[in-house]
Amino acid sequence: MIFKNLRKSYNGRCVLALDDLSLEAGKIYAVIGANGSGKSTLAKLTAGMIEPDGGRAEKTGLCIGYMPQKSYAFRMSLRKNLRINGGDGEREERLLKALKLEHLSTAKAKRLSGGETARMALARLLMRDYELLVLDEPSSAMDIESTLLAEELIRSYRDATGCTVLIVTHSISQAERIADEALFLSDGKLVERGSPEKLIKNPESEITRKFIDFYSK
Repeated sequence: MIFKNLRKSYNGRCVLALDDLSLEAGKIYAVIGANGSGKSTLAKLTAGMIEPDGGRAEKTGLCIGYMPQKSYAFRMSLRKNLRINGGDGEREERLLKALKLEHLSTAKAKRLSGGETARMALARLLMRDYELLVLDEPSSAMDIESTLLAEELIRSYRDATGCTVLIVTHSISQAERIADEALFLSDGKLVERGSPEKLIKNPESEITRKFIDFYSK
């Protein structure tokens, strides 16, 4: 996937300006940056949820799965929520087990906690195979145990399907754990990219260094 001269503005303010960004098939990319840096806008543009004001995204024909920042539940049981997205019984059981949701499978989805809803939403999304998976803060409502389960599941899904994964995260440690490559955005621009270890432990940009120092405290 390639982005060229991608631009997006809201109320006359440019929130994303990417001159050139390419994503390699089969890799997990973590997008990090401060609030307002353009992370969620990039996720929405990548998933096709919004259109750019300028430039282009070469992703025609890709089957794309998207998990928004705020997870939602349909008015039915947790299990039936998963079935909305197709898949088969074997995958359903595997996902319920992987995210420790078996005991909640018959519970009304609207009565789940925020973390449980997020786990259900991830399981529902992964009931199908995608070529590109876009996840916007998928574990922000989860506790650490659930977060680690979700990360393991995302990696396993990537390994099984060969899909590209773009994950927006506020957590530097999560980027280190899950990503093959990290992308650092600031003021809507791609400042730096590289392996999580290199970018986080030895950033080239002073802007990146200040961000890492602040959010690592």
